[in-house]
Amino acid sequence: MHGRLPHEVASDNGSNRIGLRWARIKTELLAGLTVALALVPEAIAFAFVAGVAPLVGLHAAILVGLITAFFGGRPGMISGATGALAVVIVSLVTAHGPQYLFATVVLMGLLQFVAGLLHLGKFIRLVPYPVMLGFVNGLAIVILLSQLGQFQVPDGLGGTRWMHGAQLLWMLGLAVLTMAVIWASGRLTKAVPAPLVGILVTTGLVLGFGLEVRDVGDMASIAGGLPEFAIPEVPWTWETLRIVFPYAVVLAAIGLIESLLTMNLVAEITETHGKASKECMAQGGANIVTGFFGGMGGCAMIGQSMINLESGGRTRLAAISASCFLILFVLFGSSLIEMIPLAALVGVMLMVVVGTFAWSSLRIMRKIPKSDAFVLVLVSLVTVVTDLAIAVGVGVIVSALVFAWKSSQRIHARIEDTAAGGRVYVLDGYLFFGSVESFNALFQPRQDPDLTIIDFLGTRVLDHSGLQAIDALAEKYKRAGKNLQLRHLSPDCRALLQKAGDLVTVDVIDDPRYGVAVDYGARFDDEQPK
Repeated sequence: MHGRLPHEVASDNGSNRIGLRWARIKTELLAGLTVALALVPEAIAFAFVAGVAPLVGLHAAILVGLITAFFGGRPGMISGATGALAVVIVSLVTAHGPQYLFATVVLMGLLQFVAGLLHLGKFIRLVPYPVMLGFVNGLAIVILLSQLGQFQVPDGLGGTRWMHGAQLLWMLGLAVLTMAVIWASGRLTKAVPAPLVGILVTTGLVLGFGLEVRDVGDMASIAGGLPEFAIPEVPWTWETLRIVFPYAVVLAAIGLIESLLTMNLVAEITETHGKASKECMAQGGANIVTGFFGGMGGCAMIGQSMINLESGGRTRLAAISASCFLILFVLFGSSLIEMIPLAALVGVMLMVVVGTFAWSSLRIMRKIPKSDAFVLVLVSLVTVVTDLAIAVGVGVIVSALVFAWKSSQRIHARIEDTAAGGRVYVLDGYLFFGSVESFNALFQPRQDPDLTIIDFLGTRVLDHSGLQAIDALAEKYKRAGKNLQLRHLSPDCRALLQKAGDLVTVDVIDDPRYGVAVDYGARFDDEQPK
């Protein structure tokens, strides 16, 4: 035998495996560093929106990010303080102060944890694809609009004004430069995350040439200590519960919807599966802890998750390292991080907008049904104008109404006359509350022959309204003195039909087997394998 000995080959294979593992670890750590750098201004900005101190936002980013990284249902996702929660929180903080916020975050976490225990995350499957596209597009627009605040500076009178002149040109130029570096770097090498290269190049140019531009330190100082445990200082009374409970419900819903939709988006990009119930419990546990450690609460962040994926992060290590880097920034590296120009981070977020927006939706707008196009645009607009929970709720309701209306028009019957003089109605379609009127219009009890057969093999009875319609039709045939037989009804339907005394349900060997108003989702485990 020529060449190397078997043990040498094995040794080389082992070295290759070690090399591959180290390459993966390096990629994950660099992705985490990139995410952490982009998280700093986001957390500070969202804290300002919520009306709390910058460290309250940073502590939320650290704790929520770290706990969900360890226990969440989707590796590759990044969680932290988000704008969707901040816009809800601000009215509570303004009226009652930050201590009520911390109590609300604890209750929010409890509601999310219970939702996970009850496997309510499975209902995210009811979100139609047009709603998902609208959510992605709307969130991309929200991220874009959130960056406009970086183009405002203090006016010296306690307010802000828009940049102009050379200051504006430098801000725009450096942001575009960062985007160009990210685009070029992503095509030249995968060794270092492209967003990190963009941040480093732009920061180096600014420091090297001594350019006078706004940096992270101009927003607020990020120096501080680790979050400390403290029970929220609020009266533990029913009055307090009355104040915080409505906020907690809204925040819990927004947090779970944004987290689960982000999980689905990440799963689609990486072609893997997540665990909805596990993610709900992880988000809940993270917010409970955050509330007791003085954080503003949080959920999954689609923008930061996209940065992580773009940087090569695929495992829990990236998200864990992002939180660890944030801790290091707060404790030791604040002076260095505060030197990063805001234009570099704006450039990173603008690339996130480009990567997040579903550009394909613009191409297919004229090809898909008008109702789907309407839902897509509606969800995008409502996401921008209100918040994610309302937008998704509106989208699901409109989609459900459209589906119910279309399904109600599709029930029909093929009529066959038997040799013995009877008549058979062979049904096709769904029988439910929306199609009852169309179902009743198919039959003529007074004109039908003495023996009438309704064959349900091609249809399904979906709810109690459908059963009631069958009962009412049977009564009409009974009053007309006709013999009505029902075939191919499921055992469940036959057991629930009780009103018609002379109603004959024929038991056929190929009767379908399904339940009426059964939670089919409960029959399938939403915990898909990774």
